[in-house]
Amino acid sequence: MVATQIKHEVKDLSLAPLGKQRIEWAGREMPVLKQIRERFGKETPLAGIRLVACCHVTTETANLAIALKAAGADSLLIASNPLSTQDDVAACLVAEYDIPVFAIKGEDAETYNRHVQIALDHRPNIIIDDGCDVVATLVKERQHQLAEIIGTTEETTTGIVRLRAMFRDGVLTFPAINVNDADTKHFFDNRYGTGQSTLDGIIRATNILLAGKTLVIAGYGWCGKGSALRARGMGANVIVTEIDPTKAIEAVMDGFRVMPMAEAAPLGDIFITVTGNKHVIRSEHFDVMKDGAIVCNSGHFDIEIDLKALAAKSSEVRVVRNFTEEYRLNNGKSVIVIGEGRLVNLAAAEGHPSAVMDMSFANQALACEYLAKNKGKLEAGIHSVPVELDKEIARLKLQAMGISIDSLTPDQIEYINSWTSGT
Repeated sequence: MVATQIKHEVKDLSLAPLGKQRIEWAGREMPVLKQIRERFGKETPLAGIRLVACCHVTTETANLAIALKAAGADSLLIASNPLSTQDDVAACLVAEYDIPVFAIKGEDAETYNRHVQIALDHRPNIIIDDGCDVVATLVKERQHQLAEIIGTTEETTTGIVRLRAMFRDGVLTFPAINVNDADTKHFFDNRYGTGQSTLDGIIRATNILLAGKTLVIAGYGWCGKGSALRARGMGANVIVTEIDPTKAIEAVMDGFRVMPMAEAAPLGDIFITVTGNKHVIRSEHFDVMKDGAIVCNSGHFDIEIDLKALAAKSSEVRVVRNFTEEYRLNNGKSVIVIGEGRLVNLAAAEGHPSAVMDMSFANQALACEYLAKNKGKLEAGIHSVPVELDKEIARLKLQAMGISIDSLTPDQIEYINSWTSGT
């Protein structure tokens, strides 16, 4: 075992009892992960594996961490975003479950980067990443540790984009499991999870009524689709901006207005960015926004809104509510920013509902087991979650929900496997 010099870095261990209550509450909605944890406890498939998880430190992540410990992994957890940590959860994992955690809500960039280094000091064999920061740092700064890596799993679209760039550049020398694109992840986590939790963050931060408001969503991937669907359901008039013509057509046929951000900027009351790219909302857009327009981000990194440009054209910045700042522009208007431009659903709310994270983290747990079982057998590069694992997670979720589905008859199986039968 490789020991870390300090056992943990959390805000306050006295918060642990509250964290335990909330972790257990989330666990009620995570029956699939519970079944996996119980099996892991009997089989310990990760015994002898050093594992680092860079995730949002939430009640749902805690249930994943507990399952990984049951599997026998020597685990360490750090935050994947400075504002997403739930301090009571971090405290509980340390005090109640003896899991090393290095995460404090509101930690600065220096602390965040130091925690990444502490994670790599653990000399992981498997990395669970959320945004690819740990893997990227490993490749850039810890080449001597690459031989110890069995593989990594990646949770987000942003992280997968970075991994693909690493593979193209020839620096990804170990297997990476693309958890983000598993059907039981992105169909539910990205769409229903992001859709609900993004609006939850906006409402908690502002207490604003969405009905009748014009809400602009930048990006119509699965996260954007979910946000648009939920916003329309709450009475908002939704506009979508896109760069992909296919996604733009889809948004139009789903009943939304589509236009460039330059045209949407003067119309919107609320703006949500979910693109994974930088400066989607920038200087020229702020100039033409309505007085009091609200902007927020639900993409992984805090670069989608150009806050430096906004600050440069502002005479004053003041906190008006928790996680909510007003930028008073030199032209006399104001722009409201939620959560410092970071993930609004985690900065101002609690992240995705446990029920969808149940499937996402079931994928993570089984992907780690898959990497361990196939150590040395998988080629370097990006691999999909095996279809049989994806389907098994869906089957377990349906079973937990008390829902049954049909099975193919022998005649139907024969038909779909035959080329001789036609009309």
